[in-house]
Amino acid sequence: MSEIFDTPPLLPDWASDDIDPTVPSIARIYDYALGGSHNFSVDRELAEQGRRRWPHSLRSAWTNRAFLRRAVIFCAERGIDQFLDIGSGIPTAGNVHEILADLDIDARVVYTDIDPVAVVMSRRILAEIPWATAIRADARDLDAIIADPEVYERLDFGKPVAVLLVALLHYIPDTADPHAMLAALRDRLAPGSVLVISHMTSADWPEQELADTLEMSKQTPTPLVMRALDEITELFDGFELVEPGLVRVPCWRPDPEEDTSATYFDTVGAIGVKPGS
Repeated sequence: MSEIFDTPPLLPDWASDDIDPTVPSIARIYDYALGGSHNFSVDRELAEQGRRRWPHSLRSAWTNRAFLRRAVIFCAERGIDQFLDIGSGIPTAGNVHEILADLDIDARVVYTDIDPVAVVMSRRILAEIPWATAIRADARDLDAIIADPEVYERLDFGKPVAVLLVALLHYIPDTADPHAMLAALRDRLAPGSVLVISHMTSADWPEQELADTLEMSKQTPTPLVMRALDEITELFDGFELVEPGLVRVPCWRPDPEEDTSATYFDTVGAIGVKPGS
């Protein structure tokens, strides 16, 4: 048999043909950090390169996941039953619909991501769950997301919606004007809607280590954009921050067993409520 037929396929069955397995993906690196299996060697190599440089660098994935869980519980306790998770990533344990199912909440969930692997895997997982779906979309085009037929069918923007932007906006460059993006989103949301953001910050980083991190991220199609704390706070314009405000994500209403020891590898996070309800 020829070598051509002896060579295994380059892409696994969960990957679409438009994926380049030689270019690392943030979504797949995040999947690897959370113990997932939908990643390539190039993703694992970059993640481990970061871990060798900063031994606790992958911890932020877990602290973000824990923050997401507490945020969803907060929203559910406010009576919100509609969730739009933008930049949801490759599904691993602890997704929004799983948290809601554990709470026995009758809800509707829409996941969006620009990464094709994230969408393919999400759709497979959600195939038997009629109240949740996933679409491929660019977070920078919120009008297109909200106008998408699947989103329009499931979410009623005349009622409160929880919008989750967890570990997303630090991949949105200033040229995309995230402030204008969020202002447009705010204007679409009903009073009582909730905005959840976690974001990597440039605060407390030693200058050289910050420069090294930013340079390393340029190996992906979505390099990091670190922002100062006041810049992140401004993303909540038009929303009222709930206590404790913008803090390191392990410190946002931690569970009793939560490790709240913060390093500069942790992102910061907050939850805002649109007033008027």
